[in-house]
Amino acid sequence: MVADMPIPTMINSISEAKAHFSAIVDAASGGKAFVICRAGRPLVMVSQYVHPKPRRRPGALKGKIRVADDFDALPEGFAEAFG
Repeated sequence: MVADMPIPTMINSISEAKAHFSAIVDAASGGKAFVICRAGRPLVMVSQYVHPKPRRRPGALKGKIRVADDFDALPEGFAEAFG
């Protein structure tokens, strides 16, 4: 393969993958996926790593947040202003 030619998604041999490894990694980090074969059989897939979303933990802020006792109380004249 010539350096200016695009890398195919199906790479036919490990030696071909080794020869173009940094180009494969650059393209994979951009979102392209590659399948590397051995003896014509698919062996591995190289693709972009996607960070998993952190799991939400219900109750993680328990005891760290305080709600004022008068939270639900309306200021004087507020209710009348809205009829």
